[in-house]
Amino acid sequence: MALKGNIFSGLVTFEVAARLGSFTKTADYLHITTGAISQQIGLLENQLSLTLFERHSRGIELTKDGKKLYQVVKHHFADIENVINDLQQGQSLDGEVKLKLTPSFAYKWLIPRLQKFYNLYPNISIQTYAEGALVDYQDRDFDLAIDYGQTPYVNPNAELLLSERFTPVMSPQYFKRFNWQDSSLENQNSIWQSVTLLHDAMPWRHAKRYTEWYYWFNQMKIKTESNQGHFFNRTDMSMAAAEAGLGVALARYALVENDFKSGRLISPFTPIEANTGYYIIQHRSSPVIECFKSWLLAEGCSIN
Repeated sequence: MALKGNIFSGLVTFEVAARLGSFTKTADYLHITTGAISQQIGLLENQLSLTLFERHSRGIELTKDGKKLYQVVKHHFADIENVINDLQQGQSLDGEVKLKLTPSFAYKWLIPRLQKFYNLYPNISIQTYAEGALVDYQDRDFDLAIDYGQTPYVNPNAELLLSERFTPVMSPQYFKRFNWQDSSLENQNSIWQSVTLLHDAMPWRHAKRYTEWYYWFNQMKIKTESNQGHFFNRTDMSMAAAEAGLGVALARYALVENDFKSGRLISPFTPIEANTGYYIIQHRSSPVIECFKSWLLAEGCSIN
C-alpha cells in the first residue's frame, strides 16, 4: 500500500502518543487539542484498518498491532533524526582534506561521486592530487592516500575501501570479431591466441607488467601467452585503448560502470575476484578528515 501524506502525518502523531502513553501529553507536546489528537489517531486507524490503541478510563494502551507498528515507526523516525543531525553537522564542518591517489581511480571512481559529498558537506574542500600511476602512501604531506594493491596490502594499518574484480573489456566492434558465446575451453583458447592484450603495466610496485592478465588466465584455466600486446602505465589508458578498438583490456570492475552504461565498452565475461583492492592510508586526523574518510568507506560498501 502506498502511504499518502495524511497517513504520514498520522504516523507522527501516533509515534508521539505511543512514546508518551497519553493523548493529553501528546496534545501538550504537539500544541494542539486532545480532541484533535484523538481524531487523528482514529483517522489513522481507519485508513490502516487496524486498532492501534485500547482506550479505557485509565488512559490508552498500545494493542499488539500498535506495538509492532510503534517499533518500526520509532526505528525509522530515529534514522530520520540521525540523518538530519548528520546533515546539520555537515553544514557546519569547514576545512579541507589533502588526498593523494592514482589518476585512474580519481577520474573513473572518485570524481563522478564527489558532488554527492559536496551536497552533504558544502564547506569541506577536497584537494585532490593524482600525479602518477603509483601512489607513495608514505608521503606525509597528505592527509589521506588511496592506493591500489594486492590483498593483503603492504601497509597493515591501511583500511580496505573497495575490493576489486577483473573483467576483460573491449569495444562493441572488437567484440564482433570473435565468437565469445562459445565458452568451451577449446574455443576460448583459440580466441585468446588471436586477441591483442592491453595491459596496465604498473598496477603496483614490483609487479610484472603482465601480472594481472597472467592471474586472470590462470583463474580461467585458459592457456595462452599473457606477455604480449600493448602496455600502458595506467589502467585508464588501457581501457581507453580498448574503447578505441586496439584490443582487450583487463578492467578493474569498479572503474568501468560509466563505460558499460554508455556502451563504450562491453564484456562477455562475469567479473572474478582479483585479490586486490583500493586502500585508504591515513596520516592525520581531524573532524573534517574523519568525515571524508567515513563517506569514502560508505561509498565503497555501497559498491561491494
